Amino acid sequence: MENEKIEMYRHSMSHVLAKALCLIFEDVKLTIGPAIENGFYYDIDTSATITPNDFEKIESKMREIIGNNEDFARQVVSKKEALELFKNNPYKLELINELSSDSEISVYYLGNDFYDLCRGPHVENTKFLRGFSFEINKVNGAYWRGNEKNKMLQRIYVYGFADKKELSSYKNMLEEAKKRDHRKLGSELELFDIFEEGPGFPFWLPKGMILKNTLLEFWRAKHKEYGYKEISTPIMLDKELWIRSGHWSHYRQNMYTTKIDEREFAIKPMNCPGGILVYEHKIHSYKDLPERIAELGLVHRHELSGALHGLMRVRCFTQDDAHIYMTKEQMKSEILNVMNLIDDFYKIFGFEYMIELSTRPENSMGSDEDWDTAISTLKEVLDDNGKEYVINEGDGAFYGPKIDFHLKDCIGRTWQCGTIQLDFQLPERFDLEYIGADGQKHRPIMIHRVVLGSIERFIGILIEQYAGAFPLWLAPVQVKVLNIAENSENYAKQIFENLNKSGIRVELDVRNEKISYKIREALNQKIPYLIIVGDKEIETETISVRGRGNENLSGVNLQEFVNRLISEVDTKKL
Repeated sequence: MENEKIEMYRHSMSHVLAKALCLIFEDVKLTIGPAIENGFYYDIDTSATITPNDFEKIESKMREIIGNNEDFARQVVSKKEALELFKNNPYKLELINELSSDSEISVYYLGNDFYDLCRGPHVENTKFLRGFSFEINKVNGAYWRGNEKNKMLQRIYVYGFADKKELSSYKNMLEEAKKRDHRKLGSELELFDIFEEGPGFPFWLPKGMILKNTLLEFWRAKHKEYGYKEISTPIMLDKELWIRSGHWSHYRQNMYTTKIDEREFAIKPMNCPGGILVYEHKIHSYKDLPERIAELGLVHRHELSGALHGLMRVRCFTQDDAHIYMTKEQMKSEILNVMNLIDDFYKIFGFEYMIELSTRPENSMGSDEDWDTAISTLKEVLDDNGKEYVINEGDGAFYGPKIDFHLKDCIGRTWQCGTIQLDFQLPERFDLEYIGADGQKHRPIMIHRVVLGSIERFIGILIEQYAGAFPLWLAPVQVKVLNIAENSENYAKQIFENLNKSGIRVELDVRNEKISYKIREALNQKIPYLIIVGDKEIETETISVRGRGNENLSGVNLQEFVNRLISEVDTKKL
């Protein structure tokens, strides 16, 4: 099914779910029940506690409703009529009262005995839902309208797909995702941990630091290749700077603050204002532009505890930010330069991606003219370079439209990582200037961009993409040397020393354990290559190698193997 159609089916199914819940449980007060990616849900207020034991009963009632061939009928009512219809439901009354007095309000009937406040659209009759495949997933608590000060409701999540095959495929993907869960693998592979003393604040363990630093070394080398200079700005800056940038009015609820010498400071939730101060510290000529300034900046954001999720949603993370200052004539070439950089990065990791163009949000600043110019410029670059993209209306940054890059991982999930934001507003608010060829002062245009986004989140994505089995160049431990028996311990140590001197990240295991046990443990650690030595290897002065993909080699020359490893690292082989 195309996107609009599947959304309509899921939306219709949420009404079927709501009706089923009202028929099964007493005193049910309905709130909202939208279609979502991969299904739908409904939030209800009821004295009954819904558990997995109720799922089969609810699903059976939903199938019964579908089998009755009940009509969906739309009726438009006045605000007064709507208030009367829903007089016993405080949640619907709250929604209705937020509408203007002359609003036309639509109510959808399902059969003759159920109706709900809804804008639609829906299928005409439940008979069209007969081939639709669904399954209740879980029940969670959810605050009314997402506000923790409001009453806790019960949210019933349901998977919903066009047919059984799609539902089965999605469930298989979820099972695969469980095996790849970065939180589980991060602990097992000793990469990172999050402790009770710092919820949402990751602790990087030694092997995790090797992984992180290797990624950042590659990031720095690639940015140098693309003409960037790197800076570092303070983690905490005066409140007045954040007021000036506009972040205080648009982002205050996510910022941590403190007082120093009676002045209020904010810990930075993003790097832009600090980067702008760096630009301001000297006079710029048009000959200096474009100026590409990159920063691996540690930022902090106040996330609700319920939203925290391993490395994917944290309260502090390193953002691979960069800000480009340019003339209007340079906009298109600089946007394309960033797009090429992002493409370069993602290919290295084996990611495909889709592009989304997000336009002006309601809560924005700046003139219509600036926004129209910015949006049309992004569109032209995408169109001129044959890039396919979808438009996401109203989801731009408060200071400018943006191009977002959504990575597709090996099990079909998508992750929004890279972004290019075109900004006419902050250069105006900070009165940024450069001296043009005419000797006059001019206003630069600004690009905000990230390639990986949050380094922490990107590493979480990589853990799940590779199921912890990183390519050789990223692997915290690249080779492990194992001896078969005590008499081969010294030879194993010699091999270890040679690899270590060659710059290979290597570990040595000469414990008095069975070789089968040591091999199994090393495989569980997802180390790319194992070197196994015993009497035969000592006699021939060679090594035996066990690699991923059931590769087993004997009689291998050590230097030839080292050369192979170096080549694999240099080419970033997947």
